[in-house]
Amino acid sequence: MRGRTDGSQKKRLITTVGVVAVFLIFLYAYYGSFFGSQGRGALEYGSRSLRKLGSSYLGGDDGDDGKQDESLTKFGDGEDGVTPKSFPVCDDRYSELIPCLDRNLIYQMRLKLDLSLMEHYERHCPPPERRYNCLIPPPHGYKVPIKWPKSRDEVWKANIPHTHLAQEKSDQNWMVVKGDKINFPGGGTHFHYGADKYITAMANMLNYSNNILNNDGRLRTMLDVGCGVASFGGYLLSSNIIAMSLAPNDVHQNQIQFALERGIPAYLGVLGTRRLPYPSRSFELAHCSRCRIDWLQRDGILLLELDRVLRPGGYFAYSSPEAYAQDDEDLRIWREMSALVERMCWRVASKRNQTVIWQKPLNNDCYMAREPGTQPPMCQSDKDPDAVWGVLMEACITPYTEHDHKASGSGLAPWPARLTSPPPRLSDFGYSTDMFTKDIEIWQRRVENYWSLLDSKISSDTIRNVMDMKANMGSFAAALRTKDVWVMNVVSADGPNTLKIIYDRGLIGSIHNWCEAYSTYPRTYDLLHAWNIFSDIEKKGCSGEDLLLEMDRILRPTGFIILKDKQSVVDFIKKYLTALHWEVVATSDSSDEEGDEIVLIVQKKMWLTSESFRDTE
Repeated sequence: MRGRTDGSQKKRLITTVGVVAVFLIFLYAYYGSFFGSQGRGALEYGSRSLRKLGSSYLGGDDGDDGKQDESLTKFGDGEDGVTPKSFPVCDDRYSELIPCLDRNLIYQMRLKLDLSLMEHYERHCPPPERRYNCLIPPPHGYKVPIKWPKSRDEVWKANIPHTHLAQEKSDQNWMVVKGDKINFPGGGTHFHYGADKYITAMANMLNYSNNILNNDGRLRTMLDVGCGVASFGGYLLSSNIIAMSLAPNDVHQNQIQFALERGIPAYLGVLGTRRLPYPSRSFELAHCSRCRIDWLQRDGILLLELDRVLRPGGYFAYSSPEAYAQDDEDLRIWREMSALVERMCWRVASKRNQTVIWQKPLNNDCYMAREPGTQPPMCQSDKDPDAVWGVLMEACITPYTEHDHKASGSGLAPWPARLTSPPPRLSDFGYSTDMFTKDIEIWQRRVENYWSLLDSKISSDTIRNVMDMKANMGSFAAALRTKDVWVMNVVSADGPNTLKIIYDRGLIGSIHNWCEAYSTYPRTYDLLHAWNIFSDIEKKGCSGEDLLLEMDRILRPTGFIILKDKQSVVDFIKKYLTALHWEVVATSDSSDEEGDEIVLIVQKKMWLTSESFRDTE
């Protein structure tokens, strides 16, 4: 046959080769972005192939020049966007993706970070062109989380399929695997026999009445550094103390994920180089139980950061071998740490066994009495102690304002009166008592309206973890006081820093910029409240689509979103409901003076990948 020309055979061969080539190209385009090559261990967030795949789902043009589609950031009238059919699903490996706290991204971007300063545990967000454009899948066998308060003591193993802490901390009663559940006996590295007994012992050390740590409502907000699975914070709730349980995504991976799955307030963060996302004078007590932090490093900068966020007269409870000095190294650390806190004007409030509790001064008297040149120095008066977003820590003591110095204390009412009492720092924003009272009344009416719209969909235990994405003064959270929920109050990084008002009301929260991903695991909140968030990011030129994907990431399946915004924003969001697997629960016009706002309530459907579905059969 050599040398013969068979036209029909050649034509069929060319056709066959062409069909195979087209098929292979299709497979590559469809799957390549999600599964990657065998040699690539990290998801290429927003890489050109992934963005184009997302664009094809949205009916976009594959020939774009890399510029963001204007329809994704413009929500106004006359928007000429297309209706998305669906979003791609991220690879199963990324079911726990935290975009701004992802080690794979650090490797991909070749960031040069100082590991000794914990910079690799701090936030490093992907640039817009590298953001993911897919839905985060639940893990295989995922179930609707166990309801509070039962969830404090047990969670579904399938929801967080990580049991290494059960083996590693088996002698400390952190967690125990039992069948298809993980149980939490309430133990910790320092309190093997239960957080409840440890909490009672601390109250006894401080001579509080009836050994109750809340001290008749005067001790309300607490920071637990290196919290593990947050059993300490979980057991404090029954004493009307709310703790911000803080830990990084370190070798004890998923500890914060366990905390949130249990329904305990928690946040992914680290004492590294940047300030914690909390204003000054936010906490009555900070706690470290064998948290493995070198408090002496860099002239005591980490201890000075705790000092910044403690209230006048606030406490630092430190449980560690150094506190009872077993060997020469422990003795050295104890002597140096004692000398440091003495120069910081802290005093020993109580010391027993392995725990010491130091107390911060009530006013500036001790600071002013220090010898000239004493280290650490006082912070410069022109430095804002409440500026925290991306701000580096400083090795200096934050002095009190003239008002706080004269008051010799925080001036806050005890809990629960604190929730509705005008806090002293209202005046920092020029807000009057009447404005504060009116804000409470407005949000009480709004929340009552929200719950009437949700009534057919929820019962008393449906919702536990709540996030207010634009908390202002915290009155949305205050209106939920009678419900068995806790609220993460988020305040914009570039707006009035009203987070200090929120903490002064006995609530908790964090600073954030919604043009970036939040520091939490996927599937950690039952309810998101988004009041004018989309209108705000529109003004910044950020992507509405990115924010929708981020909200979907942090919302639990069957969870709810309450959107309150202008009509054009609501219309924009409705275009994405099918693609996001969300369904409308209710909609209504605003029931208060802001008549141009619309309320839209949606629910995230439970959906599983094909592999997850097979695992549940």
